Amino acid sequence: MKLLRVGPTGAERPALLDQNGTLRDLSALVPDIDGALLADEVALARLRAAAAAEGDDALPVIEDGGVRIGPPLGRIGKIVCIGLNYHDHAAETGASAPEEPIIFMKAPDTVVGPDDTVLVPRGSVKTDWEVELAVVIGRTARYLDSDEAALASVAGYAIAHDVSERAFQIERGGQWDKGKNCETFNPLGPWLVTADEIPDPQALGLRLWVNGEVKQDGTTADQIFGVAHVVRYLSQFMTLYPGDVISTGTPAGVAMGRPEPKPYLRSGDVVELEIDGLGRQRQEFKDA
Repeated sequence: MKLLRVGPTGAERPALLDQNGTLRDLSALVPDIDGALLADEVALARLRAAAAAEGDDALPVIEDGGVRIGPPLGRIGKIVCIGLNYHDHAAETGASAPEEPIIFMKAPDTVVGPDDTVLVPRGSVKTDWEVELAVVIGRTARYLDSDEAALASVAGYAIAHDVSERAFQIERGGQWDKGKNCETFNPLGPWLVTADEIPDPQALGLRLWVNGEVKQDGTTADQIFGVAHVVRYLSQFMTLYPGDVISTGTPAGVAMGRPEPKPYLRSGDVVELEIDGLGRQRQEFKDA
């Protein structure tokens, strides 16, 4: 299934994109797309049955002309991010491939819809782009002992844009979090695609454009630590709950990895990104 949330910021309602590309209203069946739903197999089965219904039993259509698409997941618990997780991205930044996953956190309040405006922070000179595969957890995961158990805990996948301010992140001391948690720095969606539709998360193409020019064109096959490894690894250090999100890193092509003068983002720039099977995002950048 392709699950999503539509409507004004803070008042999104649950929806589903059916096999014909028609937007369907789920608000009569579930209150929201969130961790509680993803952990409820009975409720998910009810949604699948409703999605397959036809005629008078079909879910109500949402006329999508001008409707805002919000983040596909509500009440996000935590967002755990993996740094330097692609061989080509590590190489372009002059870093060695890490021996263990590099972990940092991103606050849930950074999340916005896939086509919402992204704000360049005040004083920023190095705002950068990063297309990433987001993993959404669907069952509690602690001390997992196999890749099979790790993948079984995944409810689905989405596109995440891990917008970053490199001067804040690297040049201002402390941890990376300062350059990762600025307002609007995590567009998510458009859809949460359930795991059954993504048989191999290590076989997905990722692409990103800035003002129509391709900047990133990679594949999750190049990840240093694949999805199953990352989920299993994280479960040794923290409990993962339904509704938690893991951003799994970005391929080569970020502004930081390019020759001087590096083409960091400015107000007026338009960034578009997509991942195979997970849809497409588009953001216009404006000054905070």
